[in-house]
Amino acid sequence: MVGGKAMRFGGLNMEDGYVKTYIEGFDDKLHGGIPVGSVVLLVGQPGTMKSSVAFNVLFNSALEKGIKGLYVTLEQSSKSLAKHMTSMGMDPEQVRDKIEIIDIGLIRKKLTQLQEQSWMQVFKMYAKNLKETSDYQLLVIDSLPVLNVLAKFHNPREELFHLFEWLRDLNVTTIMITEMTPDTAKFAEYGEDFLADGLIYLRMAEIGDTNIQRQIRCVKMRSVNHNGDYHSLLFDHGQFKATKAISNTRG
Repeated sequence: MVGGKAMRFGGLNMEDGYVKTYIEGFDDKLHGGIPVGSVVLLVGQPGTMKSSVAFNVLFNSALEKGIKGLYVTLEQSSKSLAKHMTSMGMDPEQVRDKIEIIDIGLIRKKLTQLQEQSWMQVFKMYAKNLKETSDYQLLVIDSLPVLNVLAKFHNPREELFHLFEWLRDLNVTTIMITEMTPDTAKFAEYGEDFLADGLIYLRMAEIGDTNIQRQIRCVKMRSVNHNGDYHSLLFDHGQFKATKAISNTRG
């Protein structure tokens, strides 16, 4: 809220200027959520529920506030993604008028006239056209490493810079999923963590000698005085929760 007035962004009235993550206990650590218009990296190793956390934002934003969202999947089919989310209690059919899931690879394969276009051109065309027709406010890209490979970036740092600027000009809040390999401590390969407005990190932490705990941490969030500690990330009865992390953590 600026000057006692609600912010307007992309035609949507957002009273506090933040997009909630709908992770109980975590939005408080962000002092409300993700600032509207941000490009945020959601980083983690395989098995850390990155796609589920990202879809959780879209699903609950649509369910609770009627906010429109677009999920762009590059790794799995839209049917597979929808089936998985439904099994977790987030049925896309409940918000079918608010959320659209698109599989860029399938679209490009089916439409022969698009096969001459690059992956990046097809992605930008669909994202822009859907923005103009549906005016979605939230965008998830799953995932950045796959987009990088498919788009065949020749100069990744420069091309990613232009992509991030293009996303900001699109006038949406973007969550970009990216993968970390188990043998590295780097959040990003080409400096995406510096380009992004925010970075949320998911990890599997060893507790003692036998237990594993899924944890979440906000590493970076511009314009927010956030809590940067690790928190346990739990999922129960369709609800994500962030609680105090168990001590004696390794990794």
